[in-house]
Amino acid sequence: DVQLAESGGASVETGGSLRLVCEVVRSPFKGLTMAWFRQNMNREREGVAAVDSDGTSVKYADSVKGRFTISKDLVTHTLYLQMDNLQPEDTGIYYCAATPSYLGGRVTGRQLASPEPYQYWGQGTQVTVSS
Repeated sequence: DVQLAESGGASVETGGSLRLVCEVVRSPFKGLTMAWFRQNMNREREGVAAVDSDGTSVKYADSVKGRFTISKDLVTHTLYLQMDNLQPEDTGIYYCAATPSYLGGRVTGRQLASPEPYQYWGQGTQVTVSS
């Protein structure tokens, strides 16, 4: 089983930056496609960014392109989300998600847009951006 633990959420002002971290505490799999999702009140969980097993294929939601950067440590699978120029609409609980995958694959549109492909989830970390 895969166990994920997020950290790094905080309250910041508009234009500020944060770096979220998702530690893979335990995983029996060599390859993991991983993603960040976020959810706030009255909205469905939405995909923010996703990265494939070897870190070469990434996808971003249009709303965060140019501001957020997803990356991962290929040895530990630790996942990062660097968030710059944060806006109030970025407020929400950010979740790390993972699904086993083969090396050399590519992130699909569905793996960015939908939580359904992911079997493993962290507990979430709160990001609040004030205007």
